Amino acid sequence: MKKIILNLCFLFISTVAFSQTGHIMQGVGAVNMSMGGASTAQPLDISGAMQWNPAALSVFDGKILKFDIGAFSGSPKLYSTFGPFEGSTEDDKGLSPMPALGFVWGKADSKHTFGISVFGVSGFGVDFPEDLNYPQDLFGNPNPNYNPNEPSNPINFPQRAGGFGNLASDYMLLQVGFTWSYAVSDKFSIGIQPILNYGALEIGPNPLATPNQSGYPISEKAASIGFGGQVGMFYDTQSGFKIGASYKSQQYLGEMEFDSEYLDGTKTSDTKFTMNYPAVYSFGIGYSKGDIDLAVDYRYVDYENTEGFEASGWTPTASVAGFGWESINIVSVGIQYKGIDKLPLRVGYTYSSNPIDEELAFFSMPATAIIQNAFQFGFSYEVSDNLSLDAVYHHGSSGGKTTGTMLNPMAITQSNPLGVVPGTSVSYDMTTDLLMVGFSYTFNKKEVKVSEVN
Repeated sequence: MKKIILNLCFLFISTVAFSQTGHIMQGVGAVNMSMGGASTAQPLDISGAMQWNPAALSVFDGKILKFDIGAFSGSPKLYSTFGPFEGSTEDDKGLSPMPALGFVWGKADSKHTFGISVFGVSGFGVDFPEDLNYPQDLFGNPNPNYNPNEPSNPINFPQRAGGFGNLASDYMLLQVGFTWSYAVSDKFSIGIQPILNYGALEIGPNPLATPNQSGYPISEKAASIGFGGQVGMFYDTQSGFKIGASYKSQQYLGEMEFDSEYLDGTKTSDTKFTMNYPAVYSFGIGYSKGDIDLAVDYRYVDYENTEGFEASGWTPTASVAGFGWESINIVSVGIQYKGIDKLPLRVGYTYSSNPIDEELAFFSMPATAIIQNAFQFGFSYEVSDNLSLDAVYHHGSSGGKTTGTMLNPMAITQSNPLGVVPGTSVSYDMTTDLLMVGFSYTFNKKEVKVSEVN
């Protein structure tokens, strides 16, 4: 069993998670995703508990293994206008895997419950192909293949023609959590979770680098490790209502160092950037009565005080200082119906505000994974007292375009500090789809406390 878990951990490091609420996942695993991510006060599975409220882990007994794997598809689209040129480019990235692994152990007669989790909790990625239908390059050389009757997307013109070319990014954050929950009483629990982080970012052209005469360089993937933690509390009135709260600290990651190559062949390793994971405040209410489990969560994600996101604008060397994201509010709602024997059904909804300020939208083109409305439907099939199979389908949309203007550091003046290029626009929107399946297996199953309070 230990060998299997280690092999699964290596699988996580080689995959990329894509997010919907800012750049963080709205939920973890098929059960938690199907509830819209709501779990702070309604722990239906161990993954949701370890992700959002370590104190809620106290409702589980015995040894429980939870594993999920999903296929995620995002469909971002990038639009731009520049003078007479107007067009759009569709993402060409394809499907991405989304795994989640958790293991919990505890005894029915003990106040202590322990868990370990390996979750892909954060990520973004785009692949907008280069648009070669441009009239001429920056040196006035005409393009013999230019067709004025075909649309052109100027933001994806080659760098030699004033665009970014093939704009691509690939970011992931893996978290390994070590959870301890303590039942202070039959109704009240506390929990703590130290967290190790592994992050990796690949981007090209890389606007975090200082450009040379040929433009911005293409960078190889850079990685960093870091640490943080989470604390929580959970209270069950044992009359149906439950409340929970947790605080996940900012995750402090090391500086990423990029090896880059410019279009003229010049190489550099001077580009460095730090991008932490924001602090997350979660508050939840749960209610269980008969065949119904209801969960409502509110989260506040503090991007404004997170390194890598709080800064914005250009550096003195014409590189991008940071994303400049605003803090966001997230509301998750989920309901589970258990009236069908061995087949609980779940429906969830998640709302997220947009962290991107319109005047800074230009800087977030490599990170367009912003979903305002997400809808989920899921179910489980209880094969036996020990084994449950889980599935969820998710669909999300950005709820319209995020729109701004093109920015150019060469256009910066005292009255135009961002370098707004007049008569231009940049915008993007997207939809997401996810199909995820998984299982939960309880070893030597005993009566689980969560069933008692439901």
